[in-house]
Amino acid sequence: MAARRHEESAMFDVIVIGGGPAGLMAAATAAGRGASTLLLERMDRPGRKLRICGKGRGNIGNTAPMDDFLNHFGKGFRFLRPAFSHFFTEDSVEFFARLGVPTKVERGGRIFPENDNAQDLVDALVRNVKNQGAAIQTGRRIRKIQFTDTGFELFSDQTHRGRHVVLATGGASYPATGSTGDGYALGTSLGHSIVSPRPALVPLVTEGDTATRLQGLSLKNVRAELRVDGKKTGSEMGEMLFTHFGLSGPIILTLSKAAVQALEARKKTEILIDLKPALDPAKLDTRLLRDLDDHGKMFVENLLRGLLPPKLIPVCLDQTGLSGTKAAHQVSAAERKILRNWLKELRFTITACRPLREAIVTAGGVPLCEVNPKTMQSRVQPGLFLAGEVLDMDADTGGFNLQAALSSGYLAGLNAASL
Repeated sequence: MAARRHEESAMFDVIVIGGGPAGLMAAATAAGRGASTLLLERMDRPGRKLRICGKGRGNIGNTAPMDDFLNHFGKGFRFLRPAFSHFFTEDSVEFFARLGVPTKVERGGRIFPENDNAQDLVDALVRNVKNQGAAIQTGRRIRKIQFTDTGFELFSDQTHRGRHVVLATGGASYPATGSTGDGYALGTSLGHSIVSPRPALVPLVTEGDTATRLQGLSLKNVRAELRVDGKKTGSEMGEMLFTHFGLSGPIILTLSKAAVQALEARKKTEILIDLKPALDPAKLDTRLLRDLDDHGKMFVENLLRGLLPPKLIPVCLDQTGLSGTKAAHQVSAAERKILRNWLKELRFTITACRPLREAIVTAGGVPLCEVNPKTMQSRVQPGLFLAGEVLDMDADTGGFNLQAALSSGYLAGLNAASL
């Protein structure tokens, strides 16, 4: 109890607000540089959102080269280059290995813990903060922050004082994990503007009942194409999932930011699924013709079992108008063309996205022009540093966002301790 009272009354060199990956990295880095450091987390324990990262497996990064990595945040994105120059993929792998969490690389360069358990990442980060000598207080929601002659005063149910502050409160998605957008109000109170928060990586809602009929079906090695007002605006190859409301999975999430923007502009928004991306239309037609000839007496419904998952077959028959009990040799050229086109363009009209609270990543936040990328210090309020999802930056799914949190947190902690 005496130690807790001392922490509440002491003037810390660095106070970190937020116990996600960015905040945990910032606190450990600052403390490791000799700065007296306090981490304040509003939930009962740090790292709640990290525990569900990568479907609970913990996709901590990606092996993409730096230029390619940066492009996953948007073409020509450069803001994180200084942070990545200090702490990048190889550093993350070595860092977690040193903390007893070896990693592995999977499809698409995604990096996971060897045992597929994101909780191990949380435990390692928290243990590292404590080993570096930083204090952690949980159940501390900062409701107000103000700058004084000696630094900053932060108010929860107690008053906390620090010479420098790292704001690492995350975005506004998955509020049950503590990401409630508190950092936006705190940043605004210190002079920052805020780009309106909106979903970035978020499942999409579709028209009709097709997705509902396919609920739970996961497809691998398919291509999803986003069309806005009939024009192709994006395409992704990989895995997707049908849900009771529409579409989800990695390739859908990657396309979702552009889809949300199209919906906000009231433009017609569609997702087309190519179920046979390895075959161009001519090769697919040859394949269909061969199957129909080789299995002429087989019912169409049975023939489709060699082309589609069982759950997709009734949808295919309904949408193409083919009879499942027709013999394969009776399928006409016109019907074969309809089937071929359906296999290449399973079409969904997008009507909405899921709420911001269900988004994996939040777009919006503190504008990057208000932060010095070489130090992560605010250009508006000296002594304030910002890291992670509270900033207006977001990337595709695949480990890019978590690496950004770790890297920006490292650079913020490094510079907050050195001033």
